[in-house]
Amino acid sequence: MTGLPQVTGLPTTTLVLGGARSGKSAYAEALLEGRPSLYLATGQALDGEMAERIDHHRRRRGSAWSTLEEPVELPDALDNVLRPDRPVLVDCLTMWISNLMLAERDVERALGRLCEVLAQPAGPVVLVSNEIGMGLVPDNPMGRRFRDHQGRVNQRVAAICHRVVFVAAGLPLVLKDLP
Repeated sequence: MTGLPQVTGLPTTTLVLGGARSGKSAYAEALLEGRPSLYLATGQALDGEMAERIDHHRRRRGSAWSTLEEPVELPDALDNVLRPDRPVLVDCLTMWISNLMLAERDVERALGRLCEVLAQPAGPVVLVSNEIGMGLVPDNPMGRRFRDHQGRVNQRVAAICHRVVFVAAGLPLVLKDLP
């Protein structure tokens, strides 16, 4: 490593799960409050509603955050920006999976690469992901493939992460907390 100072008091890897509008992103951001951090965004403003969501997240974070947008090549982008003195917040794995599927990329291969990066990260990382497997079964094949990919991604990333938190109604429930 370089001579950069280490971030203290934060697990090396944290996964924050929750449903839509559960408070998971705000919770993840609060974990890094007061620390110079990088926000690695996977969402794309492909329509007006999504542009509004992205703008809402930017306003909530404020100007203290640096932002990097990477909708598809997340593992390599994350690997390139991780360093011991600055946490990275990835928001979110769900949008990343959607982007991979729309680009007709190999989700399992991309997930394998992400897991390689997370197994030995060069600095602290907090990842946000939706937990969608507790809802209705999608009525079409693409929706079911997406749900299945999302479940596998969450399971594999949770297995690697030191801390896993589930957020419901803005309330965090720690599912895993390794030293």
